[in-house]
Amino acid sequence: MRPILPGQRGAAVEDVQRKLHLLGHDLGPTGVDGVFLGQTREAVVAFQRAHGLSEDGVVGRETWTALVDATFQLGDRVLYLRLPYFHGQDVRALQEALGALGFAVGQVDGIFGPATGRAVREFQRNSGHIADGIAGAETIQVIERLRHVWEGRSATTHTRPVSEPPPGGLFGRRSVAVAGCDLVAAEVAERVVNVALATDPHARIEIAQDPGAADVTVFLSTLPAIEERTGPCVSGGDDDVAALAARLVTAVETAPEDAGSIAIDLGDVAGEDHEIQRMSVRVFDALRRAMAR
Repeated sequence: MRPILPGQRGAAVEDVQRKLHLLGHDLGPTGVDGVFLGQTREAVVAFQRAHGLSEDGVVGRETWTALVDATFQLGDRVLYLRLPYFHGQDVRALQEALGALGFAVGQVDGIFGPATGRAVREFQRNSGHIADGIAGAETIQVIERLRHVWEGRSATTHTRPVSEPPPGGLFGRRSVAVAGCDLVAAEVAERVVNVALATDPHARIEIAQDPGAADVTVFLSTLPAIEERTGPCVSGGDDDVAALAARLVTAVETAPEDAGSIAIDLGDVAGEDHEIQRMSVRVFDALRRAMAR
């Protein structure tokens, strides 16, 4: 982005002023007027000082990113484990709420890492919802309904991170490659790999490039034609993670040694971001359970 400098006018300045105003900074009698002078510059410097940034009064990339992070409110966006990690005030608010409710979020640092992802899942299990690790509208609504329980309580006594099994790695001794056979499945495949690496940066998983390069190649598809592939084909469009994992175990254990690949029929997956992420988390969980055996 181009730096927003003192003396500038326009919509970009207004956006900065709105964020500063939301954070409680005094912009003077003119308020949000799109003019970067006087108290607007003082407010920028005060914000930079509070966040350990260079106090130059210029809204460059670092200052802008910090402003955006600081003004996200819980529920403004869907949060889940990914690379790069989500970060911001909404993540911190989520961590504080979950920690106060007794779920181990790790360090309350405003970064949605593996510990926070596990805490979201545990909360979802405890509240009787699908444990997909996605802090979307439904999960946030449940947290908000419990505000009278967690608001004002410290999360520090509940921040011990939970160790991530299994000790042999996410996929045991196997390396895994994932390929999508259509546009939606390709998006799911990319997110499966992303979630795995966000959980463990040393995970032996990648998007399939060269056939046979990995111990196991997993083909994903939302189209019936996936069944025409040779080798085991697993139905993944229904049931839960445990059922899909069990079917994958059967496929892995019964496949010929030279097969080297498994196909998963994802069924009808909507193209919305939330549904794609939910399916990718489900496939990742199932692969982790099946391959680590």
